[in-house]
Amino acid sequence: MEQDASRRLGRAALADALVVCRARTLALFAAAERALGPTLAVPYRTELNPPLWELGHVGWFADWWIARNPQRDRGPDADPDAPRSPARQAARGVDAEALYHSSLVPHVRRWHLPLPDARQTCADLQASLTDTLALLDCAAETDAGLYFFRLALFHEDMHAEAAVYMAQTLDYDPDDPQTSAGLDQPTGLSGGAEIPVPAGPCDLAWQGPGFAFDNECGAQRVTVAAGRIDAAPVTWARFMPFVSDGGYDDPRWWTPAGWRWRSDTAARAPRTLRLDASGWQQRRWGRWVPLEPEAPVCHVTLYEAQAWCAWAGRRLPNEAEWVAASSVPGFAWGQVWEWTASPFAPFDGFVPHPYRDYSAPWFDGRPVLKGASAATSTRLANRRYRNFFTAERSDVFAGFRSMAL
Repeated sequence: MEQDASRRLGRAALADALVVCRARTLALFAAAERALGPTLAVPYRTELNPPLWELGHVGWFADWWIARNPQRDRGPDADPDAPRSPARQAARGVDAEALYHSSLVPHVRRWHLPLPDARQTCADLQASLTDTLALLDCAAETDAGLYFFRLALFHEDMHAEAAVYMAQTLDYDPDDPQTSAGLDQPTGLSGGAEIPVPAGPCDLAWQGPGFAFDNECGAQRVTVAAGRIDAAPVTWARFMPFVSDGGYDDPRWWTPAGWRWRSDTAARAPRTLRLDASGWQQRRWGRWVPLEPEAPVCHVTLYEAQAWCAWAGRRLPNEAEWVAASSVPGFAWGQVWEWTASPFAPFDGFVPHPYRDYSAPWFDGRPVLKGASAATSTRLANRRYRNFFTAERSDVFAGFRSMAL
């Protein structure tokens, strides 16, 4: 599907997408059940959520913004504080907001909630989808009328990707064909192949009709200087000489924040790698497999990307350079998210959408990531999409490309 078409799905296509998306959500949850057992117990980690909480939250989110939202037809102009009808769980004496409202439930609290069991959670999820599809069938075929349906779809896509990250972190197979087909595939480009970054004005904000996240909206025209950028993300073949050269032990290559991270973690290589008698191996779904030299670097922090660039005499592109270059033939992307040198910040004229906590709380200096990963829904992948994670995160399927100085 052409990228922007995913942001303009009409009622029929949107209904199909919601059904397909839910099937993936449930398949990933079933894989977690098989791996973790009926209790679905996971250790507390800042980058994880309990699987049962994630499942309930997805359904709650759709209900909150669609079935329970009296202003769902107003799209981005809806009042987020408009009084809501009771949650479906209220009939059982359950306070759904106290369980699933991510803006109100602290992260650590999610491990200690009296969550409904998997059977009841799946029943609530099915009821939510049934109501969503019924309301979609009579929604106005306009961007405002379909806004919250599209938002719920993309939100669930994001949680599905997070479920894949969790599987990798906890060493079990998510049994997700979409992800497995794209991981560790050679880029098909010779190492270090470059393309030009075209000089001139570059509009970063979303243009035209369709759905847009609030951080993509506004006006942001940037003048880009001509340059040379990697045609594809940096591969292991290019990255590993930095490791062999003692790059992780040499503070010359690291930013001050990066060296603090390196000192605190005692890292000597990316988190998923090890060296044995047969050579470098990578951890994948709980198994050690040979490292594919021509595959993109994955599971590295911003700090590691910056250090490699310093060692190689290169630099990370900023967001505008990435977007400008992405229109050039030969620009390959989509296997890994890509760290950039740009902080996640609002564009000129930023106005928060009703889901106020999607962007605004995170305008704190963390970097923008561009592109998509093998686990990203093809619906979500878009050159304008702005992902954002803190610099030390390496559980994400993230790599980077570089530019000539």
